[in-house]
Amino acid sequence: MRLQVKGRNVEVSEQIRAYAEEKLGKLERQLNGPTRVEVELAVERNPSIAANNIAEATIWTKGPVLRAREASGDMKASIDQLAEKLERQVTRYREKRRRYGQREPQVAPEAPSDDGDAPLIVKTKQFAVKPMSPEEAVLQLELIGHDFFVFRNAETGDVNVVYRRRDGRYGLIEPQ
Repeated sequence: MRLQVKGRNVEVSEQIRAYAEEKLGKLERQLNGPTRVEVELAVERNPSIAANNIAEATIWTKGPVLRAREASGDMKASIDQLAEKLERQVTRYREKRRRYGQREPQVAPEAPSDDGDAPLIVKTKQFAVKPMSPEEAVLQLELIGHDFFVFRNAETGDVNVVYRRRDGRYGLIEPQ
């Protein structure tokens, strides 16, 4: 597992770096295959925010991309909460994979890109669209916690979208 710890608005001390590596290193035994973990530690400079120590992590695996963000008044507490949250995500992913009996998905994009001309676009993301079944796409949707997921249908080769309906079930959008 390759672990990178970096700081935003804060200099990461060797003690905090070692603490983050120790806590997040425990996830390695639960993850299959090579993984890359990026941890970003930040301090919010707004005095009205009590939970100003923020720890964010992104884990790239062969399957899903797992993300978590935690904030508290102490950086070590934020790292602890972050490690617990990621451990729950990994456990949930493994249980769903076992329950559905599917092979591990090959991609989990950050978010669908939006190429419209609307003036309110504040962020653009790009990702590789690899083929998968709609069932795998639903699994990815649940893992990243978004309301929709864009993927290439392995059977048809078309770009499809799965989305979470208000009733808790899922919908599939296919082009004509």
